[in-house]
Amino acid sequence: MEFDTIEVSVDGDRGTLTLNRPEKLNPLSSATLLEIETAARWLDTHDDLKVVVVSGRGRTFSAGADVSSFGAAVVDRDPRDDADSGWRMARAMDELRAVTVAKVHGWCVGGGLVLAAVCDLRVAASTARFSIPEVELGIPLAWGGIPRLVREIGPALTKELVMTCREFGPDEAHAAGFLNRVVPEDRLCAEVDELVATLVRMPKLALLATKAHTNAVTEAMVAAGRSWSDADGLLAGLRDSEGGESRRRYLERVRSKAPSG
Repeated sequence: MEFDTIEVSVDGDRGTLTLNRPEKLNPLSSATLLEIETAARWLDTHDDLKVVVVSGRGRTFSAGADVSSFGAAVVDRDPRDDADSGWRMARAMDELRAVTVAKVHGWCVGGGLVLAAVCDLRVAASTARFSIPEVELGIPLAWGGIPRLVREIGPALTKELVMTCREFGPDEAHAAGFLNRVVPEDRLCAEVDELVATLVRMPKLALLATKAHTNAVTEAMVAAGRSWSDADGLLAGLRDSEGGESRRRYLERVRSKAPSG
């Protein structure tokens, strides 16, 4: 299936979903979020599919939400609907029947971390880096990110990481239970391939039933569906003057660190 900002393919029982704007570090714009949602629904039409690997092309998994468009008016689109695109993307990925494996390298930031969190399994390179800068950007973490992080790492660490916006590494993420495996960067592709090979050897009915059963249990414990109003928090954050000033300082700092050329 053809998309503008992602690449999606299916080969029998295996599929891939690759963020494909490497020159911009794979930001998650509204258009990309819609494409991921559409891709998830399309992948679900393939009856033989067992496993989908989610990754980012280039030197990073994802730099997160496309902050360059924050606060910009979207022509012919309701702002509430636009702000809701991340929640719909995450829900579609949650509902994908196949087992999803996030292959994380480079930076995994904000919304990119939420995309990894909605995957069933996560493997990261030892050189990967994580951060959740939304609060410093003046907005609450949305897209159902809070309940999904609470589900994976617990409430106390979720509060710390989201409130402080500090960077953290794969060893801490693994110790907290967010990552299944941390591997040397030059072994990342091979390790994910081996994991996928193991999964696709399993009978489809039992494999996918295990995913569905586990998700049903965790949904009852920490219901991601309750985050349906995340978009309202996003819109309020974009109108907050203190948040706007913090966002300006954050973007200036990030741009000053960006390589020229």
